[in-house]
Amino acid sequence: MPIDAAALFEQHHASLLRYLVRLTGDLDLAHDAAQEAFARLVMKPPRDEEPRAWLFTVATNVVRAWANTSRRRAALLERAAARAPTADPAPDPLALAQAGERREALRRALAQLSEKERTILLMREEGFTHREIAEAVGTTTGSVGTMIARALDKLAAALPLDADAL
Repeated sequence: MPIDAAALFEQHHASLLRYLVRLTGDLDLAHDAAQEAFARLVMKPPRDEEPRAWLFTVATNVVRAWANTSRRRAALLERAAARAPTADPAPDPLALAQAGERREALRRALAQLSEKERTILLMREEGFTHREIAEAVGTTTGSVGTMIARALDKLAAALPLDADAL
């Protein structure tokens, strides 16, 4: 005999919801568990059991499963928080301003270099090999080292001498 889910919903939803609210203390969770129980009733109805008892059992098991999942997640988060590195302290406003000034001084100094010199230095800082740099700028591998040294000299000369300004 097929189950009339709509009739069972009319007959048992209110009492199931009251039970679940009392069980969980959370109206939203109770609604979700009741919905899940009725969804399971529609998808796979009980064979030999009383539908009311079956609904209450399924809803109770749903709440227990969610509680277990919630406890596991909380424990995992707690363990992760204990292992997580602490954040760096908030930067000092003066240090932030000085870092900005250093970046701007470096940007101005790089702007004084030729495009080829900037490319060579920036590629070097990104870890490119001399061969890769030579191919990119159209020169020989043997001259890349000299070109890097000259570009660094020009860059140093263009930067302020005051070490605190950097």
